Amino acid sequence: MKLTIGQVAAYVGVTIRAIRHYHQRGLLAEPDRDFSGYRRYDANAVVDLIKIKTLADAGVPLSRIKGLLMAEPDEFAEAVSQIDEALRTRIRDLREQRRRIAGLVAGDSLFLPPKVAELLDQLSAIGISPRTVQIERDGWILLAARNPDAADDAAQEKRRSLADPEFRQIYLAYDQAADWDPADPRLEQVADQILAFAARYEPGEAASSPDLADDQLTLALMSPPVDLPPAWLRLDELCREKAGHRLTDPRSAAASHRR
Repeated sequence: MKLTIGQVAAYVGVTIRAIRHYHQRGLLAEPDRDFSGYRRYDANAVVDLIKIKTLADAGVPLSRIKGLLMAEPDEFAEAVSQIDEALRTRIRDLREQRRRIAGLVAGDSLFLPPKVAELLDQLSAIGISPRTVQIERDGWILLAARNPDAADDAAQEKRRSLADPEFRQIYLAYDQAADWDPADPRLEQVADQILAFAARYEPGEAASSPDLADDQLTLALMSPPVDLPPAWLRLDELCREKAGHRLTDPRSAAASHRR
């Protein structure tokens, strides 16, 4: 007895579309049509289709099934072993992908080393504005993408600096100054505080910063944007004028990744 494609599909538990796809892929031979124009499948075709479905359900790629159907027992076992290892690798990759997706709920920790994420949480906790934390966050993301270990070390050092009440006070003053008028006389006081604090550290005592001298791309990306608050730009000018040399970043003494 021979079966129509619909009968075979129902018997094996596949769709007619799947059978036609197997024909197109060369996995299942197409039977001849009968006098009425219908293709009729014999028992051998049904057995082949069962084998194809079993292998496909086991996760064997369709591109490997034809070879497996024609393989000798030893070749079959070796091929299955290779397929199993490929699936194990994919499972590991999927688990890592799930971990990263789950990390989305953790916010910054998905994009940044743990110590940097902790630093940003600490900044928020001491009252630094979301605007300044966002500016810092973007800078840390750029740095960590190129050198995560250096970013982690620098963040740890900055957290130690924040344990100094004077450093925190200057940091908060700098943050608050963003909303001041550039002509506000208080900027002079903040600039004096920044320079006085920085002057107490000898060059050898300052925390080491990530070496970006040869990383021109990161340096360019981390350059202060042109839309920084005017008061911050004025504070930068005051610090440079008072110090007699240019500070690399207007936040370099009070709120950057370096002290």
